[in-house]
Amino acid sequence: MQILNFPHYTFRFKNSENKTAIFDVIRKKFIILTPEEWVRQHVVRFLLEQKEYPLSLINVEKVLKVNGLRKRYDVVVYNTDGTINILVECKAPQIQIAQVTFDQIAQYNMTLQANFLMVTNGLNHYFCQMDFENEKYQFLKDLPNYGPL
Repeated sequence: MQILNFPHYTFRFKNSENKTAIFDVIRKKFIILTPEEWVRQHVVRFLLEQKEYPLSLINVEKVLKVNGLRKRYDVVVYNTDGTINILVECKAPQIQIAQVTFDQIAQYNMTLQANFLMVTNGLNHYFCQMDFENEKYQFLKDLPNYGPL
């Protein structure tokens, strides 16, 4: 797999039916390794190891309804009160991050109401803080480290 713009992490792999799988510490199972999954697993480790968010507050690939349609988010980090702190949209490294990607995460966030957004293809990372009162977001250099509210 391609080297990404994250610190180096150690992952568990296995081969099954000529496919490589990577162990997901959140879902507690092996997942077929696709380029997008490679990015997703790096994001999870980044949140756990660099940002120090507890494993218990992170969720991966769940279905949500947006305008009556079933969509699937990549990674969510909850606050201890159950509200959503961070929403992450992962793309494969070969996918350019464009306005359509921000539109997608913004649409998801109308339902989820996360405080922070992260969009990444593993090479380029974009971080935003939501300003719900003024219906806009502000770009940040990084996500905040974990600290209970």
